[in-house]
Amino acid sequence: LMQAVMNALAKTETGYTLFLFSSHGIALAIMFPATFCAGITLPLITYALLRGGHGEKSIGAVYSANTLGSILGVFSAAHIGMPFLGLKGLTAAGAALDAGLGLVLLWRVAEEPRLRLGAAALSLACFTAVLAGVHLDAYKMASGVFRRGDLYSASDATLLFHRDGKTTTVSLMDFGTDRSLRTNGKSDGAINMDPNGPRVSDEITMTLTAAIPLAYRPDAASAAVIGIGTGLTTHTLLGSNALRSVETIEIEPAMAEASRRFSPRNTNAFADPRSHIFFDDAKTFFSTHNRKYDIIISEPSNPWVSGVSSLFTGEFYRLARRHLNPDGILVQWFQMYEIDASLVASVLRALGENFPDYAIYAATGSDLLIIAGETRTLARPLADITAMPGVARELRRVHVNSIWDIEVRRVGGKRSLAPMFLTYGVPVNSDFYPYLDLHAAKYRFLRGSAEELTGLLAYSVPVVALLEGSRKSEREESRVDGDEYLEALQLTRRARYARDFLLLRTAPEPVAIPRPFQKDLELTRARLIECRDPERSDIWFHSLYQLARTMNPMLSPDDAKTVWERIERGPCSSRVAPDERQWIDLMKAVGNRAAPDMARLAEALLAKPSDLPAGHRQYLMAAGMAGYLALGKRAEAGALWSRYPKDADKTKDIGLRLLYAHAVELK
Repeated sequence: LMQAVMNALAKTETGYTLFLFSSHGIALAIMFPATFCAGITLPLITYALLRGGHGEKSIGAVYSANTLGSILGVFSAAHIGMPFLGLKGLTAAGAALDAGLGLVLLWRVAEEPRLRLGAAALSLACFTAVLAGVHLDAYKMASGVFRRGDLYSASDATLLFHRDGKTTTVSLMDFGTDRSLRTNGKSDGAINMDPNGPRVSDEITMTLTAAIPLAYRPDAASAAVIGIGTGLTTHTLLGSNALRSVETIEIEPAMAEASRRFSPRNTNAFADPRSHIFFDDAKTFFSTHNRKYDIIISEPSNPWVSGVSSLFTGEFYRLARRHLNPDGILVQWFQMYEIDASLVASVLRALGENFPDYAIYAATGSDLLIIAGETRTLARPLADITAMPGVARELRRVHVNSIWDIEVRRVGGKRSLAPMFLTYGVPVNSDFYPYLDLHAAKYRFLRGSAEELTGLLAYSVPVVALLEGSRKSEREESRVDGDEYLEALQLTRRARYARDFLLLRTAPEPVAIPRPFQKDLELTRARLIECRDPERSDIWFHSLYQLARTMNPMLSPDDAKTVWERIERGPCSSRVAPDERQWIDLMKAVGNRAAPDMARLAEALLAKPSDLPAGHRQYLMAAGMAGYLALGKRAEAGALWSRYPKDADKTKDIGLRLLYAHAVELK
């Protein structure tokens, strides 16, 4: 039924409303009869006692028994019934207990023997039919039909593990070489078990979740990890010989048992004597254990899972900071899929209120890693963790071959990004105003995305670098492998290819280069370097503009300068029209991060009447504002924004939103 609902509903606001009515209606139909009958029991007993002339003492005794029974029932169900009987067994046991008590009462009051025997026989027949006829298919239970409407069977995967734990139902499914750990049907991590096979995105995220904090704190001696998942994060952390202890806090024991089946990819998590696993709620663990750590990694499930969003609140971040040593760092994983940028902003505001600084990295296009700590700690150059053999081995598996492969993933820091998060107009996520919890399920259904935030990595104008005054690393040891999960790596590879194509006498062999990009390169080289019909700017200008949008943010300033100087020194440079010459000068200035020239040239080009497409004018706006802000001229940047309102749409352009925040809204 739920599969039909999910497949029938459109992923719209109206569809979400219908989804709420449908899902809650199904739950109500299942639970209401039993809930109603159970709820009416106490009033009926009270009524019977009063009618029978019993005093208040007897009624008080009934209420006391009811309270005690509720407490014992919940405790027994969670800690005994669910682990030993499973979901079906526990439900049947509870129903049998209710039916048995009903029969005892009926046996005492019914005078007709046939009525007693008939009721007992009917109850027995119903239980026999339910136990024999109702089967909770483990494959369907592990499918997570509520998410995408899929239902798995034995033909789709092999079910390696399935257990109803105290807090969740844990499953482990093998899809050929990919092995997926699932809680209540939702994947909480996957690993390709073939050592020579392609890595899945989860492996990249989990490996970098451990590696990046070690790059900031290579001397870290203690670490805590919230959530064991596949165990790969803990395993990678223990590749550091400096760590003396890694404590993994997991609320569900069945998760750890299922995680063992990822061996040998997570061997350290269970075999290394420095690894200690505690089964407890994370907040309770930190509150009751007076311990401090050099690194705390918060890697829980998705925030729309019940109870998880409390690990993304200001109160939790305040608690975590109290349990960090001086110069300690917190690592927070956050999804970019099935979410909205406004929810990310709410969480980052909560984090920013409790930590002096943070840096955001894109592990993949759909996963963010936020490193929070003291400003002096995050200002240090990243240590070369490829010198740690155990860590380097795991990094190579996910195509991270040098420290550059980590640096290229840095989206930005608190100083540059925090003002932008204010523009979303959302409250700070907290236990008292759980903004994330209230909206996460909606964007899960709508299949929203906040991947626009990782788009800052490849934005056509390097706005973050200009705001922070940073320069792109000159080192290029990396082969830019494994770029299918991060657009910035794809564009870096294309930018390097474009550089070589335009500079070298013999063009390099194109590998996975899109045909339109290749045509833009060939046209630019033919018109501006080999000087074939350079006057036909209507042909080559668009190609050069597209190349500039890729090359300038992804190449180092020195490399970009070399490319633009090659174009300027071409034999046909003098034959380029003045307007096109201004554009080339602007593109060169953007590549060189030359803020004064960017501001001057962008202002001049915006002031000219033209029929340029909206995208070109927004590029000019971004270049001009970034130039002014890099020079510390907020007023001029704000004035530029106000002068050309048609070219200033911050709602659809993440770069303009960031610049607007610094120029107009920053207080």
